[in-house]
Amino acid sequence: MKKTNVRQMTMTAVLAALAFAAVALIRIPVVMFLSYEPKDVVITIGGFLFGPLTAFVISVLVSFVEMITISSTGWIGLIMNILSTCCFSCLAAYIYKKKKTLTGAVTGLLSGCVLMTAAMLLWNYLITPLYMGYPREAVAAMLLPVFLPFNLIKGGINGVLILLLYKPLVTALRRAHVLETPEGETQTKVHAGVILVSLALLSTLILGALALAGVI
Repeated sequence: MKKTNVRQMTMTAVLAALAFAAVALIRIPVVMFLSYEPKDVVITIGGFLFGPLTAFVISVLVSFVEMITISSTGWIGLIMNILSTCCFSCLAAYIYKKKKTLTGAVTGLLSGCVLMTAAMLLWNYLITPLYMGYPREAVAAMLLPVFLPFNLIKGGINGVLILLLYKPLVTALRRAHVLETPEGETQTKVHAGVILVSLALLSTLILGALALAGVI
């Protein structure tokens, strides 16, 4: 048990470092002040591996380090980052923990995307006027044409990337004896059909992001 706890703590630290690297090195402007970074992919994978509490811990750690290093939005940005990530990652990890199947993963990721989008619509309406200086009426006018598609596309891209990366990553970690296979659990392969559908959906979402950004 002690060995398992140390291993989990070490993996959590590694995932936190990778999540921060993802937000520090890969920040893609999409529309206005909104940008995409893949840190939620790393954090949600951590939640799938070790549970929603781990996703929460990584989210808080990464958001705090981001605030004191590369962010200019201060405590408001910290709160918004934690809310956004936890709505997506913690809910997805919680549902997947209850049903560790492809269906459970998809259900969790879809639910997380919906919750994150709804929460960000509300919190952007409440908070954005405070730290961006926009009139609340202007923010309200942007909720449906800007914030709604951005968060749906962001959640969709994250979900597809998690579906593509999670099983191969777990398989590699178990073969390297970094992770143990739980008793009674069988290793499953990602079917080619799932990969093809995921790639098609990913391409669609990327095109949607480019359209939202005015590139195409």
